[in-house]
Amino acid sequence: MPAQDDVLGYFDTLSNWGRWGDDDQLGTLNHITDDVRLAAARAVRHGRSVSCAWEVAVPQDMERSTTTCPCAADMPGAENMPVPTFHNDRRWGFSSERLGITFHGNTLTHVDSPCHIFWDGTMYNGRSHSLVDAATGSAWAAVTAAANGIITRGVLLDIAKVRDVPWLEPGQGVFPDDLEEAERRQGVRVGPGDAVLLRTGYGRARHESGESGGFAQAGWHASCLPWLHEREVALIGADTPQDVQPSGYEDVLMPVHAVSLVAMGLWLLDNCDLEACATTAAELAQWDFHLTVAPVRFAGTSGSPVNPIATF
Repeated sequence: MPAQDDVLGYFDTLSNWGRWGDDDQLGTLNHITDDVRLAAARAVRHGRSVSCAWEVAVPQDMERSTTTCPCAADMPGAENMPVPTFHNDRRWGFSSERLGITFHGNTLTHVDSPCHIFWDGTMYNGRSHSLVDAATGSAWAAVTAAANGIITRGVLLDIAKVRDVPWLEPGQGVFPDDLEEAERRQGVRVGPGDAVLLRTGYGRARHESGESGGFAQAGWHASCLPWLHEREVALIGADTPQDVQPSGYEDVLMPVHAVSLVAMGLWLLDNCDLEACATTAAELAQWDFHLTVAPVRFAGTSGSPVNPIATF
């Protein structure tokens, strides 16, 4: 169990600053090479795909204003449309939406880019927090750095199954020994460029209760960070917002978020729904798969809502 000083030391010992150049904004996504993507494609052995995201509910998770127009020719201004026949065609109509969403937090499935967290006012690769502007967003390590998508091999580590419980209780951390026991039981090994998805079973609890939890949660313990660095993992996800809470460290509220995003440049996939993925993996006896995560190209943002797709 690392002491708090050990965890604080991770900002130096696990740092990837300069590893891929002083101007690098991709961080650990650099581990996803062309060869890694080709190998991920070979993980598709059954052709079955499942979503690893929660549905975004209305009105709990999203503000939505919907416009419906049964007959577009009756729309105000239709007579001024440049298409000559627009106001004459009375058979077609449409609906459209205006959406408002706050995706960070412990409910929606989303990806965190490195500019999401500062430590001592600094972001990944030594850039100042001042590069994030209230009007224009972040000029550094925003989600648009992953505009080409995150396409790699995903590995599901089912810790609830390893511990033979329906789910881990809030405050229970996942440790490197748990990760390696899951690898042993599932016959899989995490390697460079992989995305590791951690199942605590919280998704099952959320499905059964119909509610998302509070601040206390199961998740990655900070002691997993050296393991993830050594294995050269590109992306981590969980069915919680990653960090076990309470973290166990008085002065480091979210060590996994802070060390991963600021020091390592390790992108995070928060609040996955891994129940269908786990059921499919167990049925097929296959715990690795082709994973596709396609962030929306929101300019200057610190992340994006996503719908990760696992294809077996």
